[in-house]
Amino acid sequence: MPLPTPTLHTARLRLRPFADDDADDLFALQSNAHVLRYWDSPAWKDRSRIARFMNGCRQMADEGTGVRVAIERNSDQAFAGWCTFNSWNPDFRSASLGYCLNEESWGHGYATEAARALLGWAFDALDLNRVQAETDTRNTASARVLEKLGFVREGTLREDCIVNGDVSDTWVYGLLRRDWNRLGAA
Repeated sequence: MPLPTPTLHTARLRLRPFADDDADDLFALQSNAHVLRYWDSPAWKDRSRIARFMNGCRQMADEGTGVRVAIERNSDQAFAGWCTFNSWNPDFRSASLGYCLNEESWGHGYATEAARALLGWAFDALDLNRVQAETDTRNTASARVLEKLGFVREGTLREDCIVNGDVSDTWVYGLLRRDWNRLGAA
């Protein structure tokens, strides 16, 4: 069953389905090696990746396994990055959360604000019990975002990724519906 990609509004952001007009901003984000230094895949070098990313967004929504939204600032409609809710499993009532923001958007609380909005939508729209997120152990900024949202660090995947020859560990975080509700995040 399809999972329609929502348009969500926060005090400073609009989360919306990706549009063809996002192509240049998306490529600038995903081809920035500094932004992606903690990712499990290298920065893009080929613009053909844009079409694959956009098709992946549509396919995820069409198959009902998740949604990925573009994040733009309300103040100037500038593209700030993206946030994703994926790997939705209705049998286990679980899913995963991810996000990627451009450098200009770092340090302003946009990742937390966007992720909180998408989580709120997911907990409300689906019979969701658990959301998982992962981050490279060196990415303390991302870990702080997850902890602000109420995620609990549940473990470490040792030497989980090798990107550009660098071996790294991954922290696994979990957020349960009861904790989300208790924190009043919904």
